[in-house]
Amino acid sequence: MAVSRSKTLAFAAIAIAALLHSSVAQITHTVGGNTRWTIPQGGDSVYTNWASGNSFSVGDILVFNFAAGAHDVTQVNKADYDSCSASNPMMTSTNTPARITLNTSGEHYFICGVPGHCSAGQKVTVNVLASTTGSSPSPSPAPMMMPPSPSPAPRRALTPASAPSPAPTTVSAPTPSTSPVAGDVPLSAPSPSARPPVTYTVGDSFGWNIPTSGASQFQNWAAGKDFMVGDILVFNYTAGAHNVAEVTSDAYTACTTANPISLDSNPPSRITLTAAGEHFYLCAIPGHCSAGQQLSINVSGAGSTSPSPSGSTTPSSPSPTAGDMAPPSPNSAATVGGVSAAAFLSVVAALLL
Repeated sequence: MAVSRSKTLAFAAIAIAALLHSSVAQITHTVGGNTRWTIPQGGDSVYTNWASGNSFSVGDILVFNFAAGAHDVTQVNKADYDSCSASNPMMTSTNTPARITLNTSGEHYFICGVPGHCSAGQKVTVNVLASTTGSSPSPSPAPMMMPPSPSPAPRRALTPASAPSPAPTTVSAPTPSTSPVAGDVPLSAPSPSARPPVTYTVGDSFGWNIPTSGASQFQNWAAGKDFMVGDILVFNYTAGAHNVAEVTSDAYTACTTANPISLDSNPPSRITLTAAGEHFYLCAIPGHCSAGQQLSINVSGAGSTSPSPSGSTTPSSPSPTAGDMAPPSPNSAATVGGVSAAAFLSVVAALLL
């Protein structure tokens, strides 16, 4: 009897260990470590050495820390990585810190799309290994379930009444837990209509300069973008060479800055869109506006006026609300691998009686 109980306890301990082992946490990698994401003083070897000292798997997260408006994170293919070209990006992020989840295995290439930064060494390659979380647990449960199979057989006959009683008790627990989660749907319902503020880098990698193709260059950049109240415009330019003036529609058409609404000459200029309607910007340096350095955008207030004020809070709220799948997690955590841990332990306890 003592030997059988020892076997049952050993089986229970091994099974619980297998369940716990099956959940492997993601690893978050801060790109460059303390160097952060910037133009490295030691050239691209700084990021190459950093990457070689880390192991990357599917599901891991890269975090790029950089000064807003000074850099970006652009994912490219190998050819564009080697030539430092950001003309055909797979993805670009100007929000800092940029968090990128590695969803596929293989080599991934990242550069800074600001002109001159990649060639100065601001580039990194990471080699992502396929996730192995599914293969480790599967071999171990197979042998673990075989030894106890003889001993449980007689014990089921000994305690027929105790085994059914925990089962209904624990099966009913997930049912109420699912109801509150369904009830939490109204909390996450606003998220489709609201979105966090978006930071736009005017002109992207070209920056805020005299355009080579006239005023249409900045208008083409703005076309197709959905500007909303709470969004931020970032103007990158050389200090002393340019500035950013917000003007009226008439002043914009006439390229005059006699009475600007606002004027900023400290790059990078960050302008938060606080009102809906049309906004007009130009460079007040003589001759620059007439050469095409001007931009007009239409800011939507419908559906964004309410999200924007809560732009700091509402976006955070959806994250936890998506993470509010975590409240079910306590009950769901009690059902690791589709089996309630409480039910499992109750059955084990019943077998020991």
